[in-house]
Parts: sequence; C-alpha cells; structure tokens
Amino acid sequence: MSKIFITGHRGMVGSALVREAGKQGGHEVITAGRDTLDLLNQQAVFDFLAAEKPDIVIIAAAKVGGIHANATYPADFIYENLSIASNLVEGSRRAGVPRVLFLGSSCIYPKMAPQPMPEDCLLTSPLEVTNEAYAIAKIAGLKLCQHYRAQHGLMYHSAMPTNLYGPGDNYHPENSHVIPALIRRFHEAKVAGAPSVTIWGTGTPRREFLHVDDLAAACFHLLGLESPPDWVNVGVGDDVTILELAQLVAETVGYTGEILTDPTKPDGTPRKLMDVSKIKGTGWTPEIAFRDGLAGAYQDLLATLETGAARL
Repeated sequence: MSKIFITGHRGMVGSALVREAGKQGGHEVITAGRDTLDLLNQQAVFDFLAAEKPDIVIIAAAKVGGIHANATYPADFIYENLSIASNLVEGSRRAGVPRVLFLGSSCIYPKMAPQPMPEDCLLTSPLEVTNEAYAIAKIAGLKLCQHYRAQHGLMYHSAMPTNLYGPGDNYHPENSHVIPALIRRFHEAKVAGAPSVTIWGTGTPRREFLHVDDLAAACFHLLGLESPPDWVNVGVGDDVTILELAQLVAETVGYTGEILTDPTKPDGTPRKLMDVSKIKGTGWTPEIAFRDGLAGAYQDLLATLETGAARL
C-alpha cells in the first residue's frame, strides 16, 4: 500500500486525484486543507512531511486563474506558486519521500511554440505575457524536480496538462478558466432569457481541453512507470476554436440565443495544442469524449448550485 499525500485536494485536480486513488484502491491518501497546513509556510511544510513520511507526494495545489486574474495579480501568482513548489520538493527530499509528481500547465511553453507543442520546445522563445508569472513559477517547479532527480537520484518528475475542465471547477466570473466561465454565462443567459452572449476576442484561437478525470488517470499511470520522463505533456492531441467551444457549451446548456464576439478583448495565444505522443507511447490515452465531458460538467454545476457548494 502506498501512502500518498495529495496537495490541493479540495480543488478540481486534487479532488479528481482523490477519486482516482479511491477507484484504484490500495492507497492510503493523506490530505491537508489550508486550515491544517499553509503550503506557503516552509517550516510547516517541512514538519508535516517529516511527521507523515508519505511514499508519494502529488503537487496539485496551485494558485490558478484565467487571463484577467493572471494579468491583475502577477506577483501573487509567481510568489505563491514558487513557494508551493519549492517548499514541497525540498520538504519531500528532507523527509525521504522517494517519489514526487509535480503538476504544471501547458502555459509553460512559448507563446509561438511549434504546433503541436513537444516537450523539448520549453524555454526556446518568449512566453505569453498575460500569464508569464504563473508560467515561470511552473517552469521552476518542473526544473526543481528535474534537477533533484539528477543530483539526488530521486524519482521526482512532472506532468504538464493542457486546459482542464470537469467536476469541482471554479465558476467565478473573473477568475475562472474558459469552459467554466462559458458554462456559467450561457446558463445565466438561458435562465434570464438573454437574446445574446458576447465572448472575449475574435473566437478564432484554438484550444485543447482535457477532462480532469482523464488527467487523474494519467497521473496514476505515470506513477506506475518505473522511469517516466522528467516531464510529459498530458492532453488529447486535438483542439477546437473558442467560437466552436462556445457553440458546444451553448448546445450543452440548452441556450438558443445569438453568440457574438468582441474583437476589442485580447485573444491570448493563437493556438496551444499539446504533442502527446510521448505519454501515448507509454500506453496511456484519454477516455472521456468532449461532448460527454461538457454534459457532465454542466450537470455538476447544476448539482452544486442546488446544494450551495458551487465555486462562484
């Protein structure tokens, strides 16, 4: 039985990892909310890991947000995410934790990276300016694991998921990512009988989306590999335009009004498609179809609105 410390267990990714661990069985899962453990407090993290001595630490905790949040609070994003990564990686080394899996993001790759983006395009040209602070913190976490593995012989490695969605998402109107933001806006427009919904930008950028339960399955797949890559992309290898996404979400929600674009708002990176040949070469593939995943995400929002548990 493996003793696994899953950080950020109340977030979308962390809760999916807890579900996957339970589904697999054979694991003792440790969790600690902010009221128990402040991941920004180095000594508290070191003491916790020394006392618990997990076999595996999964770093799913992070300060996350959309374009608006990243552009408004860059200092918070870089400081908090750097602190989380460095405290947990060094704390794990000190506590003798043999395995760490760090979760990053596709935004670590350059704004104008080749498409689809291979792992080795990291640090080859400038990042997208709007989320540079978050991306640099995630690159630092990846590099921490890579260099601790090289210097200390520890199996510390990373997974870089593409854009995620699914149960437990954050539906805040300004700080959420694109799918939950669209689900909320189309749901509210449907309820209000609004004649139209306007989306940011031109609608032409292309994005790839992975269901969070597929990510959780990929993480446990990687943890089962004896010698995984230092970092590996996790995605579906396919993408849609933002306008196509909006149309899919509207269809899922049952909104029948007009969808307008606002070219005065920023588009962000033109395309962010992952090259997933490396992880597929290890035997993993995603299983949840996009339409099915969107339908499940909408049902999750409705259920959490009913219980008052929605992250709004």
